[in-house]
Amino acid sequence: MKNILLIVIFWGLSCQALGEIYRWVDESGKVHFSDQKPENLSADTIKLEVNTYSSVSYDTSVFDTGRQVVMYSTSWCGYCKKAREYFHANHINYVDYDIENDDSARRRYDQLGAKGVPVILVGNKRMNGFSESGFKRIYSD
Repeated sequence: MKNILLIVIFWGLSCQALGEIYRWVDESGKVHFSDQKPENLSADTIKLEVNTYSSVSYDTSVFDTGRQVVMYSTSWCGYCKKAREYFHANHINYVDYDIENDDSARRRYDQLGAKGVPVILVGNKRMNGFSESGFKRIYSD
């Protein structure tokens, strides 16, 4: 339940935004989260930073995808959306794994040691984040 709540919170925040979330426990012991501080109750402030790569970096992948383009993403990530739009506009076939809804994709993502999304693989090349020029760099070889 807590994971679903955090996903909803992340979805509501901009991909690069910092969020301030309040956490409190009611009289019956139930834990609550909100972006608005409750009146008449003591609440802890939780600062969240959405894990989206804001700049592009490159690495060697532990997986070799051959010529297949593979992206590890989330539904709420703006850079993931830009990558999808670019792939569609340029007729680039790709496989998109949502790491929040696919447990095996999440395990592979964790094996990559990734800390944000998107992570795009082509062959044994890895791009963290997305830019058109960055993608061309790993895709053109």
